[in-house]
Amino acid sequence: MTESSSSSSTKHEITRLENTTFDILIALGKEAQFLYSTIDTYTSDAQKANRSDLVNMWNTIKQDRQRHMQMLREALEKEAKEEKLSK
Repeated sequence: MTESSSSSSTKHEITRLENTTFDILIALGKEAQFLYSTIDTYTSDAQKANRSDLVNMWNTIKQDRQRHMQMLREALEKEAKEEKLSK
């Protein structure tokens, strides 16, 4: 067994989740962390520096990340419906 396959099976045994479900949960957490604690700071910094170009960029990134969150939530709902959260 290779190191990566060993790591994958260990993850499944420890979390009792499918690897794909685990991946969705991790990605959802990372996106949420960025949206709830980071993006507003970056936007505020750009506003304080009078950099409307950067404010616009951060707002665009925020919208993209919100779309990513929606996609991940939908994927997680599908995993739950397929009972991949209860193994």
